[in-house]
Amino acid sequence: MAFKTITREYEGFLEDRKSRFLAHLVPVDLFDRRLEELRKQHKKANHIVTAHRRLLDDGRVEESGKDDGEPAGTSGMPVLRVLQGAELINCAVLIVRYFGGTKLGGGGLARAYSGAAQDAIGHAELVIFRKILRKQVSAGFASGSELERRVEDLGLTVISRDYTEDGVRLTVEGPEDALAQL
Repeated sequence: MAFKTITREYEGFLEDRKSRFLAHLVPVDLFDRRLEELRKQHKKANHIVTAHRRLLDDGRVEESGKDDGEPAGTSGMPVLRVLQGAELINCAVLIVRYFGGTKLGGGGLARAYSGAAQDAIGHAELVIFRKILRKQVSAGFASGSELERRVEDLGLTVISRDYTEDGVRLTVEGPEDALAQL
């Protein structure tokens, strides 16, 4: 399965019977900071529902959906299912809800929250997710410059360059598929 991800924040919006749902799709690394900012910005909001998906180093996917006081299963899990359906990874959705005075019911809440998440994803520029790894490669003095050119041609980044008595040892970083070509 080819996961997709984002590189910056995107927003979405949905209104249902005067309740407003403000969706924020963010890279997962920004999740905690963005949640704190939204809590400060929207002090009068009734709920901030969240869902996230993250790829762990061992290849497993960590994911969660939090209802933040909405009836259990009516908000966080529907938003998580939207992330799953869009095959997004290393992303989070935070949805600020302002209550409009009319109860939406369980089905209405699920539709509204998932609709707001879909709107944010619809505005997003999705990119193919590529796992970034590090690898050490070595070459003798005679072939060191050839190795450097190969690293550059593959679009890899040199993190460190150590000269040894035998030649050079590079620590390089880049997408898994590019590293496999070294």
